Amino acid sequence: MLDTFNVLFVCTGNSARSIMAEGLMNSLGNPRFRAFSAGSQPTRVVNPLALQTLTALQVPADGFRSKSWAEFSAAGTPMMDFVFTVCDSAAGEVCPVWPGQPMTAHWGVPDPAAVEGSDDIKRQAFLDVAVTLKRRIELLLALPIAKLQPLAIQHEIKQIGTR
Repeated sequence: MLDTFNVLFVCTGNSARSIMAEGLMNSLGNPRFRAFSAGSQPTRVVNPLALQTLTALQVPADGFRSKSWAEFSAAGTPMMDFVFTVCDSAAGEVCPVWPGQPMTAHWGVPDPAAVEGSDDIKRQAFLDVAVTLKRRIELLLALPIAKLQPLAIQHEIKQIGTR
């Protein structure tokens, strides 16, 4: 039986980047990986372009909500194996102490919601971010996690964030 690894993607607002990463990981990594997302200051609204981008990539886009990372540091919540920050402001914040001491890395990508211009330019910004996140998730999924020592895994996941 394979272990299922829990992954948390963290951003400030939990409205776009972390939502797309959650959807991509759940689509690509199932059943070995189960993803969640959260924000340090959640907007409480999921950006519609994030959902449209997931749909365009043939990833289920229902059931997402913007939520606080406090939900995942409370007792009784799934223990995380990996926590990835996907925006620069969340990477610099003091994160909660995650139960179980998950491996962490910064996988920063530009904020597509901050892009100005036509609807086509905005859609392209969301797609560009989603493609970068997808590539990083695929690199993580390709790691022989069961065969690697924790320090090697930690090194690899940090390197993935630079690609």
